[in-house]
Amino acid sequence: MPFQKIEPEKLSDSVVRQIERLILQGILRPGERLPSERDLSERLGVSRPSLREAIAALETDGLLVTRASSGIYVAEVLNSAFSPSLIRLFARHPDAVFDYLDFRRDLEAMAAERAARLGSDTDLKVVDAVFRKMEAAAQKRDPADEAALDAEFHMAIIEASHNVVMLHMMRAMFGLLREGVFYNRQVMFRQKTTREALLDQHRAINTALQAHDPVAARNAVERHLSFVETSLKDHFRTERNEAVARLRFAQEAERG
Repeated sequence: MPFQKIEPEKLSDSVVRQIERLILQGILRPGERLPSERDLSERLGVSRPSLREAIAALETDGLLVTRASSGIYVAEVLNSAFSPSLIRLFARHPDAVFDYLDFRRDLEAMAAERAARLGSDTDLKVVDAVFRKMEAAAQKRDPADEAALDAEFHMAIIEASHNVVMLHMMRAMFGLLREGVFYNRQVMFRQKTTREALLDQHRAINTALQAHDPVAARNAVERHLSFVETSLKDHFRTERNEAVARLRFAQEAERG
């Protein structure tokens, strides 16, 4: 019979599995610094040699990275699911913007529905706390803060959906959005009427989530991202018309 004696698991292997799980669940985020070796060994209840062995294994796997005189961090590479060449291709073709929004609408609607059903009280408190920050930022009318909180709000919903594949995929997608690969989100927050509409839409999403209403949450997200798509199409159309007008003006000036 192919049975073998069960060997006790090494402490370092237990540490590896726990840190892997925290990364997979999105609790430890890309670029986040781990506690000091002394603090972490005490929290985990293991010796420093066992902890070092675990850290070395995780570094070999590319999940952690040590920065000289700084500490140990979750690898930033986890935040990028796309090659640099593909990112440049996205940036050169505006059509990718609307495919991106379609993708987001499908996945985030599903995430909102799951968050309304599966999100814990703690998960939904995080979503609500971010929304309250959005309300405060709207009063200050700071487009940079509003754009950053917009991404944070949507990621909090993804995290509350409790699907690790969706979490890491959307985290990579939002990384591209923050870098302005698809479009400059701050443009939308500079317009008063658009800013107010966006805040109302986020309020509707938050209200549905806090009420644990999956259908309302899904519908609110779909309406919000459809509004974003329409607003961007209007913005791009205006930019194109202005560019054509400038070109015609320059041509007439040359003739005249």
